[in-house]
Amino acid sequence: MATRHQRGLARLMVAPSVVLLLGWMIVPLAMTLWFSFQSYNLLSPGTEQFIGLMNYRFFLSDPAFWAALTNTLLIVGGVLVITVGGGVLLALLIDQPMWGQGIVRILVIAPFFIMPTVSALVWKNMFLNPVNGLFAWIAKLLGAQPVDFLAQYPLASIIGIVAWQWLPFATLILLTALQSLDSEQMEAAEMDGAGAWAKFTHLTLPHLSRPITVVVLIETIFLLSVFAEILVTTNGGPGYQSTNLTYLVYSQALLQFDVGGASAGGIVAVILANIVAIFLMRLIGRTLD
Repeated sequence: MATRHQRGLARLMVAPSVVLLLGWMIVPLAMTLWFSFQSYNLLSPGTEQFIGLMNYRFFLSDPAFWAALTNTLLIVGGVLVITVGGGVLLALLIDQPMWGQGIVRILVIAPFFIMPTVSALVWKNMFLNPVNGLFAWIAKLLGAQPVDFLAQYPLASIIGIVAWQWLPFATLILLTALQSLDSEQMEAAEMDGAGAWAKFTHLTLPHLSRPITVVVLIETIFLLSVFAEILVTTNGGPGYQSTNLTYLVYSQALLQFDVGGASAGGIVAVILANIVAIFLMRLIGRTLD
């Protein structure tokens, strides 16, 4: 009886938070779903009407959607390759005993705490600027022609900026896992004559498989909604070369004032994100088993 009373009291205490969370999530989602079935343009107030799945049909048949979907997948895949590969290398490097190890770790992790907008502005004006940027200065120093990365390689530039910001996160997770590696196994492998590559492939990498899976899951969820870096640097251009689904929905809602079409795009983006999240969760479950 006491157990039931305690459970009921616990549920009662948690209920306000759950109700607030559900309201915070369900109400906007319900409104977005409702607007997705409406012909609703902010430039024509009072002309809203129910049009069914017409917004979805237009959004899915728009060539910009497929370009944005491809760019979204390329951004996610490119950033994951850079951050996981670079994170493993940086974690192995930082884990080695060195002078000023604490300062080095702080400097490596620091970019993760910079706001995406600030990070994009720094890269746009200090590094990628074709006139006064650091890369342009290096090119001139070597006698080469500076490259306008944001104009010629917009998607690659976005991937580089986002990867630079997420690399510290992967490094921190993998470094924490690396420090829990059994040193006795490494010593035994050395006594058996195993080289550095053999120890990495047979001991270190299998030990990092689970944290790598967690890094992939967490980063993927956030990378599907990259927005600030695109808005600040390329505005989705040239054309749709650096437009992802998030920026496409933004442009329809706040640049074309098409709330109905943008709502349909938002629902499609949510569905795709949930499909990816469910797939990754199952993958993680199999890995942990």
